[in-house]
Amino acid sequence: MTSWRFAVLAWTMGRSWRQFTLRCCSKSATGAVNALDVEPMGAGQSQRQHSEQEPAMTPWVHPIRRGWVIRDQVPGPDVDEFADTAEVIAALAQSGCGGDTLLAVQHPHRTPAALVEGMSLVDALPAARRALDRLRASAYRPVVDVMAPYRVDGLDGTAVGVLCLVDSAAVESRGVPFVRHSEEIYPQVVADRAAVLAGLGCATSAAMLVPVSAGERLTAAVLRSIDALGPAAVSTTDSGGRTHQLWLLGPGTEQDAVHTAVAGSPLLVADGNHRLAAAATSGQSLLALVTAGPALHIGSIHRALVGTGLHQDELATAWRRVGLAVQEVDDLGPPAQPGTVVARAGTGDLLVTLPDPVPGEPLPRIDHALVERLLIADALGIDPEGPAVHALPAGRPVGPDVDVVLQVAAVPFADVLAVHAQGRRMPRKSTYFTPKPRSGLLLADLTS
Repeated sequence: MTSWRFAVLAWTMGRSWRQFTLRCCSKSATGAVNALDVEPMGAGQSQRQHSEQEPAMTPWVHPIRRGWVIRDQVPGPDVDEFADTAEVIAALAQSGCGGDTLLAVQHPHRTPAALVEGMSLVDALPAARRALDRLRASAYRPVVDVMAPYRVDGLDGTAVGVLCLVDSAAVESRGVPFVRHSEEIYPQVVADRAAVLAGLGCATSAAMLVPVSAGERLTAAVLRSIDALGPAAVSTTDSGGRTHQLWLLGPGTEQDAVHTAVAGSPLLVADGNHRLAAAATSGQSLLALVTAGPALHIGSIHRALVGTGLHQDELATAWRRVGLAVQEVDDLGPPAQPGTVVARAGTGDLLVTLPDPVPGEPLPRIDHALVERLLIADALGIDPEGPAVHALPAGRPVGPDVDVVLQVAAVPFADVLAVHAQGRRMPRKSTYFTPKPRSGLLLADLTS
C-alpha cells in the first residue's frame, strides 16, 4: 500500500481558514457495551449508565433513538451492488427477489408486480411500508438510543467509523452547513429518494461522511469503544468479499466520547450526496457512517455511452473536429493521472488528451466536467444528463447496450478537498469512495 500527505485549506469549526495535513492511502495507482438493547442482555454484558454530569451534546449529531439491527443476513441481494435502474429491475425479476427484500422496499415501483400494473413510486410506497414492517418483525431486532461503531475491511480499503443520525439541515452560526455536499446532484434522484424516506419513515441505507479535520481523533475514539465492547453484534461478508462488523454503543461516557469526536469537525459527503439532499428535502435526519478511514480509496467513475450506435472512427472524427488530440491505441488501461481519457469502443481504443486549463479557470480542474461538456455535449451533441450517458464505477461490468466507455482517471483526494475549500462542488458522479457501509445492517426510525 502506498500513502501520501497533502496540505489543504479547510473551513474549521472556529470559522477561519487553516491549513491541515491529511494522510491518504490507496492500494494501487488504479485505483476499520454491548448496547442498551430492548432484548435481554447476555452473559458478560453490562449496561452503561449516564455519567452524573452529562455534557451538553452537539444538537446536529444524534444517537439512533429507535432502530432495528439485523439478526442474521439482510434478506435478498446486496442493495449496494446495483449501479443503475436496469440492474435493479433485473435483480428483482430473479426468482426469490421480488418479495420481502430490502431491495424491493427501496425500489417498490421496480418490482415485477409494480411494473406490470404500471405503478408509480408514490403508488407503490404503501406496499413497501408494509413489506418493511414484515422485514423488521422477522429479520431484525429492535434497539434504542445507540450509536454503532462500524468497521469494514476489503481489498479496496478499510473504514472505521460510527453509524449515527445527522441533522441534514444544520448550519453554523454564519450559515455554513455542518454537513456539506461534495458533488452536484440529479434533481429527480433527490425527489425519488425524498419520497421513499417520507413514505417509509425509516432510513435503510447510510451515507458516508468524512470529517474535514480531526479525523485521527474520531478513529481513535471509535477504536477505543470497539475495544471496550468486545465481540461485534453483527459480522457479515458482502458479495465483494468485504467484511463488515457492527457494534452497538448505548448511552454513557463512551457514547459521549464518540459523539463529541463526530461533532468535532464539519463533515464532507464521500458517498451519498443524493441521500443528504433527499433528507433535507423531506425534513428528515440523515443516517450516516462518519469515518476518517484510515484507508479510504477513491476509485474512478467512468462515463458509458448507451444506444448511440457510435463507432471508433466516428468518435475520433468528432473529437478532432473540436480540437482534441486523439490517438488510436491497443489495450491501454485506464488513465492513472488526470489529463487524458481512454475511450474503449467495440472496434478499438482511443487515447484523448484533454486541453490545458484556460486562464481564469478554477483549479484544480476535474476531468469529469470537461469530458461531459467537451467530449459528450459539444463534440457528440449528446445530453450528459440524458439516458444515453451512464456513470460506470471502475470494475463494474459493462452492459451489452454500451457502445463506448470513456475511462477517466480517479480524482486525487487532495483535489476533492481543494474543491471543497474553494466553496465549489465536484461534478456529479465523479468520486467513488470505498469501502462503503452495507445497507440494511442497521435501520433507523425517522419518525421519533
